[in-house]
Amino acid sequence: MSLRSVCVFCGASTGNNPVYREAAIALGQAIARRGLTLVYGGGAVGLMGIVADAALAAGGEVLGIIPESLKNAEIGHPGLSRLEVVDGMHARKARMAELSDAFIALPGGLGTLEELFEVWTWGQLGYHGKPLGLLEVNGFYEKLSGFLDHLVGEGFVRPQHRAMLQRNGEPEALLDALAAWQPLAAPKWAEQPPR
Repeated sequence: MSLRSVCVFCGASTGNNPVYREAAIALGQAIARRGLTLVYGGGAVGLMGIVADAALAAGGEVLGIIPESLKNAEIGHPGLSRLEVVDGMHARKARMAELSDAFIALPGGLGTLEELFEVWTWGQLGYHGKPLGLLEVNGFYEKLSGFLDHLVGEGFVRPQHRAMLQRNGEPEALLDALAAWQPLAAPKWAEQPPR
């Protein structure tokens, strides 16, 4: 798969550990070094602002998508290659998905998880064939990954859909894995009807 743009979901705060900031910088730099466009939520605060600033400082193109209602709260980033203001969260997520060839979640809170799970569900249902990844930082996603494996074990998620979400602690290795990923041959309901 040829990647041209990567959407990054991440926190509007920086978290309590400086390693999260360092990971956001490393990811922004890695995306820019590869000549990829960074697509993200458009804010200037938290890890959102850090990943954008790192990509910009490394000469990368950064596209932000922010709802009008959050433009002031998240402080729309004034220095981006382009900042699109949209009507609401649904429009934001749809536009980010439309513009991106892959998705990565840095550490973040409820919004980060909600964005990740929504785009993952879209992929599971066959609405897109784009890869997803977690940038593992300081064991942040370890318990979530264990729970996702539990869902597979309990029969609520199929192994091939679980495998759609990759996890790696190195930005370059994660980007390599996303570029090499092959989409599923058939969406969820092609194998077995819902019960």
